[in-house]
Amino acid sequence: MPFVTRLTFRSGDSDRLESVVSALKTRAERKGVELRGPHAEPPSRYSVPQHAGVGEGRFDDWGYTVYTRVIEVVDHNEFARE
Repeated sequence: MPFVTRLTFRSGDSDRLESVVSALKTRAERKGVELRGPHAEPPSRYSVPQHAGVGEGRFDDWGYTVYTRVIEVVDHNEFARE
């Protein structure tokens, strides 16, 4: 049974995330490493309260989105570690 290493990548910048995942996939293809994915998970939306100061009220909440991609590396532990 092959050993599978699951790598999860998260970023608030979807373009940068795609760039990193594409570069990893290209590198794996050159080295003959079997990959499964990248699998896209639904984006997560977060909201963070912002306080103006002690006793001064609040600003509007800061909202941001986090994008996730999952890649599975099959039987190449050295590649996954790098």
